[in-house]
Amino acid sequence: MRRATRLVPLSLLLIILAACGERPATPPATAAAAPSDLTPWQVEHGIGPVTAPITLGPVDAKEAHEGKEVFDQKCGACHKPNERYVGPALGGVVERRTAEYVMNMALNPAEMIRRHPEAKKLFATYLVEMPNQGLTPEQARRVVEYLGTLPAPPAPPAK
Repeated sequence: MRRATRLVPLSLLLIILAACGERPATPPATAAAAPSDLTPWQVEHGIGPVTAPITLGPVDAKEAHEGKEVFDQKCGACHKPNERYVGPALGGVVERRTAEYVMNMALNPAEMIRRHPEAKKLFATYLVEMPNQGLTPEQARRVVEYLGTLPAPPAPPAK
């Protein structure tokens, strides 16, 4: 019995050491050299039904109010304005991303996560795939209008 209890820690140590073997510092050359299948538009504005520029002007209060209602119903379970939750904080998102990108992420999340480099990074960070909430383009546009009213979260304190 004593011998068996000594073997368990030794076995765990060997497993840990084997798992810590050298790993390449960069991805395989084939992955790194693979050309992107995205157009410049898609890289900047996302992949989805929004393929034309959207101009954000002064906030339309009526559309922002309607967008808040949609956000609260469809998005608020996973996103908060100023804190990381299930998904990223969305305050200031229209300052970091284009309106078209935000709409394409809302309207076409599965393909964005599968193909868009920034959406892939978000998935790697949050480990939750954004579900398709079945928004119409009009609802997504109103949500963008609402998101335009949300300031960016405060920067974390310097260490």
